Amino acid sequence: MPEQQLLKPSEWSYCDYFWADKKDSQGNNTVSGFEILLQKQLKGKQMQKEMAEFVRERIKIEEEYAKNLSKLSQNSLAAQEEGTLGEAWAQLKKSLADEAEVHLKFSSKLQSEVEKPLLNFRENFKKDMKKCDHHIADLRKHLASRYSAVEKARKALTERQKDLEMKTQQLEVKLSNKTEEEIKKARRKSTQAGDDLMRCVDLYNQAQSKWFEEMVTTTLELERLEVERVEMIRQHLCQYTQLRHETDMFNQSTVELVDQLLRKVDPAKDRELWVKEHKTGDIRPVDMEI
Repeated sequence: MPEQQLLKPSEWSYCDYFWADKKDSQGNNTVSGFEILLQKQLKGKQMQKEMAEFVRERIKIEEEYAKNLSKLSQNSLAAQEEGTLGEAWAQLKKSLADEAEVHLKFSSKLQSEVEKPLLNFRENFKKDMKKCDHHIADLRKHLASRYSAVEKARKALTERQKDLEMKTQQLEVKLSNKTEEEIKKARRKSTQAGDDLMRCVDLYNQAQSKWFEEMVTTTLELERLEVERVEMIRQHLCQYTQLRHETDMFNQSTVELVDQLLRKVDPAKDRELWVKEHKTGDIRPVDMEI
């Protein structure tokens, strides 16, 4: 058949490049172009699932980290430190509890705004694609059957034409006692074979047109779904990075008060306060006189 014009000459569209079969990776069997597209879609869905699993692992890490931070914030080590340094130390421990809360919220938002959408997106995709695959496969089989019928009818017509030509020649040179009736019978069979071929070609063209329509429609739909999948994942990964930036910002805010108190630490003031609280007397001993 003559090569067809591309439906989308300005794009590398699915609808133009997956009509023929291709050898599999082992080079043993052929795989239809549509099957290659279907495998890509199923692989994309698997990648999406694995991304969700990756985010789930990150959520577990955040939850465990938050738990450990909260536990550490309640540790009593150096709890007796006094003065301005003691205030800064107490605030540093409190900042761990605040940071734990930030990471806990981060894990919760990751679950609701990233992991869950990744898992829920087109849950029935595989089942729908399987139906579509069977439909296209049935159309291909039907088309192949119509093509075989055309070749069979073409062969039959050739044989009928040869038979008619041979009988006609034999009659003309009087090499046979064929009658005009036999010639007419052979001519009718030849005409019938021609009609059969035309009918088979017409049925083939109808099947080919249906297959063409369904292939174009389905490949464009697969292309749309792939664009949708990539865009959906991109959006949720952007949401992941946004949540990550917010977490960093909130974490920074938890230590700002600690920084402020550390800048106010004053050893002289701490000494003054401590002395006032713990002094035992403020008169120095004098030398004894004889």
